[in-house]
Amino acid sequence: MDRQNAAAPPGHEDAGRAPAPSREAAGAGEQGSRAVGGTAGPDAGRVVSSIPRLGLRVNLGQFVLLVGVQALVGGVLGQERTILPLMATRIFGLQAATAALTFIVAFGIVKALTNLAAGVLADRVGRKPLLVAGWLAGVPVPLLLIWAPNWGWVIVANVLLALNQGLAWTNLVNAMVDLAGPERRGLAVGLNEWAGYSGVALTAMATGLIAQQAGLRPAPFFLGLAYVGLGLALSTLFVRETHGHARHEGRERTVATGTAERTLPLPQVFAQTSLRERTLSACSQAGLVTNLKDGMAWGLLPLFYAAHGMAVGQIGLLAAVYPAVWGVGQLVTGPFSDRFGRKRLIVGGMLTQGIAVGAIATTDGFAPWLGAAALLGVGTAMVYPTLLAAIGDVAHPSWRASALGVYRFWRDAGFAVGALLSGAIADAAGFTTAIGVVALLALGSGLIVALRMYETRPHSGAARAVASPAVAS
Repeated sequence: MDRQNAAAPPGHEDAGRAPAPSREAAGAGEQGSRAVGGTAGPDAGRVVSSIPRLGLRVNLGQFVLLVGVQALVGGVLGQERTILPLMATRIFGLQAATAALTFIVAFGIVKALTNLAAGVLADRVGRKPLLVAGWLAGVPVPLLLIWAPNWGWVIVANVLLALNQGLAWTNLVNAMVDLAGPERRGLAVGLNEWAGYSGVALTAMATGLIAQQAGLRPAPFFLGLAYVGLGLALSTLFVRETHGHARHEGRERTVATGTAERTLPLPQVFAQTSLRERTLSACSQAGLVTNLKDGMAWGLLPLFYAAHGMAVGQIGLLAAVYPAVWGVGQLVTGPFSDRFGRKRLIVGGMLTQGIAVGAIATTDGFAPWLGAAALLGVGTAMVYPTLLAAIGDVAHPSWRASALGVYRFWRDAGFAVGALLSGAIADAAGFTTAIGVVALLALGSGLIVALRMYETRPHSGAARAVASPAVAS
């Protein structure tokens, strides 16, 4: 990135930069705004004179609610992790790995595009409307999976699941980052991802146990029906809009750094996040490879375990341990990155993922695979909240949701890339070769981050922010 793009530290602003407004002017725009976030009370919904307050403590009630809703979003995804790959081969008779993984390809493509749109729309219309729309998209998913007479119905269900996850999860991340403020961003993202992937893990394990006793359907999908109904009710009735917090943070950054606040058009945000800005682009490729690995783990590993004689209950446990460790680990890695920086966690996490996937490919048996799955969860926990926090560090709050949307576009495109790549290699050269290739890609991605990314929280200080992408390298 060209040095002209980085926000100069206070006292070293570029001569041509617009002067910073006073703190009084920065806060004046919020006077009379509607209070959002925070705990519910008798004055909820009234027009008040105070500006939004940033921080977990002052917004604790609303933040805890968002954590609970995020767990339900993860549960909707988790209902498929154990069951769908087995349904592909045992109910619908799909023998080729590429064909069996088409549901992940559909999910990855649609979710990537939804993330991109959701980020842009969140900066324009707010977070809550998109969250509610995501839950509405998820209502038919369990029913389609229960009644599907052919594989085409499963593909349609996964298109709707992708809309649900892209709209709901994206805007829960946005809302929690809005409330937490810049100093606790890593913790906020860590709690978001912990809740979501704990929901994935617990539901994957539960559906595996249910399927072992009651069959692959319909019973395992009753959990998904309950999650969707509860999540829609909570989001509609109790979740509040948080866009005002992001606008307030943007004005505070304008005062602190002297950078002019302006919303950037999507093509400029896309170019910065994908290629031009060093850290944004390094994080985007690491996110893509991380979910490329997860697409392989979601679709290919259950088939790999089944081919080695694992029972459905054992497959469910192996499928659950990885996201369980991933989810819990983010409670540590998110706040750790706030204190000690982002880069070392991202590099170490990518390398750890590569080692863990390689261990799955080169060992045999339930116990070694269980250990490798746990290590894979550790590596993923190191990078998942940290990548999001790094994007939030660099992007200005006025276009942060758009930047997060672009990052999540690339990250979740990894689902489709991983399913197509690992499926094609598995059909041509076997499961072990496909898993080994994914391990090498994760190791290579870690090296790219080591060479390209700069630290966004040096000495726990202010982030290096992209003020204007007009000139970039």
